Amino acid sequence: MATRRFSERTHEIPPKASIRRGPTTDEEVFGEAFNGQVVGRFIKYVAVYRKLLFVAIAAVLVFTVSSITFPLIVKSVYDEALSEGAPDRSRLAMLVIVFLVAVGFNFIANFFQELIVGRVAERILFDMRRAMYLHLQRISLSFMDKTEIGKLMSRLQGDVAALQEFVETAVFAIGDLVLLVGIIGAMVWLDWRLGLMTLAVLPTLLIVRIIWLPFARRAFLRARVTSSIVSGALAENINGVRVVQGMSREYVNYDLFDIRASDNLRAANLASKLGVMMLPIVDTLTGAAMAIVVVMGGFFVLGGTIETGVMVAFVLFVQRFFDPIRSLTMHYNVLQRAMASGERIFEVIDVPVDIKDKPNAIVLEDIDGSIEFENVTFGYFPDQPILKDISFKVKPGETVALVGPTGSGKTSTTALLHRFYDVWEGSVKVGGHDVRDVTLDSLGKQVAMVLQEPFLFSGTIFENIKYAKDDATREGIVEAARAVGAHEFIMKLPDGYETELEQRGGNLSLGQRQLISFARAIVADAKILILDEATASIDSYTEMLIQQALHRLLEGRTGMVIAHRLATIRSADRIIVLQDGRIIETGHHDELMELGGLYAHLYSMNYASFDDIPDELIQRATQAAQESAT
Repeated sequence: MATRRFSERTHEIPPKASIRRGPTTDEEVFGEAFNGQVVGRFIKYVAVYRKLLFVAIAAVLVFTVSSITFPLIVKSVYDEALSEGAPDRSRLAMLVIVFLVAVGFNFIANFFQELIVGRVAERILFDMRRAMYLHLQRISLSFMDKTEIGKLMSRLQGDVAALQEFVETAVFAIGDLVLLVGIIGAMVWLDWRLGLMTLAVLPTLLIVRIIWLPFARRAFLRARVTSSIVSGALAENINGVRVVQGMSREYVNYDLFDIRASDNLRAANLASKLGVMMLPIVDTLTGAAMAIVVVMGGFFVLGGTIETGVMVAFVLFVQRFFDPIRSLTMHYNVLQRAMASGERIFEVIDVPVDIKDKPNAIVLEDIDGSIEFENVTFGYFPDQPILKDISFKVKPGETVALVGPTGSGKTSTTALLHRFYDVWEGSVKVGGHDVRDVTLDSLGKQVAMVLQEPFLFSGTIFENIKYAKDDATREGIVEAARAVGAHEFIMKLPDGYETELEQRGGNLSLGQRQLISFARAIVADAKILILDEATASIDSYTEMLIQQALHRLLEGRTGMVIAHRLATIRSADRIIVLQDGRIIETGHHDELMELGGLYAHLYSMNYASFDDIPDELIQRATQAAQESAT
């Protein structure tokens, strides 16, 4: 399917004129009335349940046909009761029985159509969300870096729900069409004159509909966009409530929010007015049609050209005549929303997976833990390399530290090792194998990461520590927690290891969350351990605990450590200093201090952060290091 490139646009309130035509936006409510490509792909999900849908359609048809028979049975009852002479009681009894049977079929068919269509729609909803979730788990980080998570969630929830509504609508629309055709056919069959008079109101309804639809479409779209803006502002302020209160911005933010909320209120009120406008119009036309039937039918009855039963049947048919028209109007709107939602959903599913296994990828089982970067060049944007011809080796069991100013390529180096991205040039090898030649799953089991900002999932502490290894034993979990000094504070919690964590572990301190992430890395039992600024956001006491645990943690493992606190990497076997994507110094702590280059200058400044070092000093230190190396 050829889809436009997935893009995320800002939630700006579009001018009223701009909503009328133009490119689609992420908040677009209405799409084409029918998009063959979207429907064709959607049918693949529906086809799995085609047998159930056939049963549902059959139930819809039975319900529709039985609904049409009610006025006809009533007509026969009136004709028999008002016929000349004594009415045939046996015939009346038979008509009553037929009526009750029709009511029974109508009830059973209605029950099954609602039940089956609801279940099928829920299953399709589940299948599509699962397909999107599975794809999002495999999408390359280069895509996720440029995409707002909130908008992806909107597609995963709201847009899939719109397609679920489309399934229900499509099935019931068949019944509405059959009911409309059946009512028209029955009215014309009973009396073509009254039938045509009743249909005379349809051109008026069509004209109103044509005039109403563009205004309603713009109003609904604007209401959706302004609602999205309000939701975004609300979420932003909730997530940043500490900054809001710390900066005393409560009243300012309230005024800004009030402006957005008021705009949304105006848009919602207009959409509501236009939304309910069609109901009184349809009711008025229903009354007009009813008046035509009563007045003209009365004349026909008095003139003896039609029977009273026909008149009664027409009244009943007119009452039902506009129901399918009203429903089909709503179905049309749902169909348009579904086409727009379907496009957005399949845009996500069609996002190419850049990082994937080769057809004959190797499964890493038992490696020595060696690492090799060979002439690696890499960047996130074309013609803007972050790493430039990087080459170095890490021996099995060796601990190598990466230091350098922000933007020098430290984190990019570790990301390539885990193959979150592919290199532009050169190769990255783990255990002697190019990471592009091995399966991602097996590579992930050999490389464990501990990030600067620990991410804990909803659940218990026990479940978070064993996250990377489902078969981990409780003894192993406790041992890992002891190794990093987390066991003591865990046991002081109300439920110990079964303590439920709040969102992102909010009921723990940052240092405690980091210790749990360390324990999780130990349980993963990977040959290679990456520590990306893992001690940058913790207090000195917790840092001391981690330093003590690192020696045990790295025993028998290859380690790559990124740290701004240079004191934390003094014991590393080797230190690699990066500047502007190149390696300018390498060696252990004492060698680099004797070299008198960039590392020595930084260390002598009381372990200052690279971000605090003047650019002039970095340039002088870099030049001194290069001169010393030559």
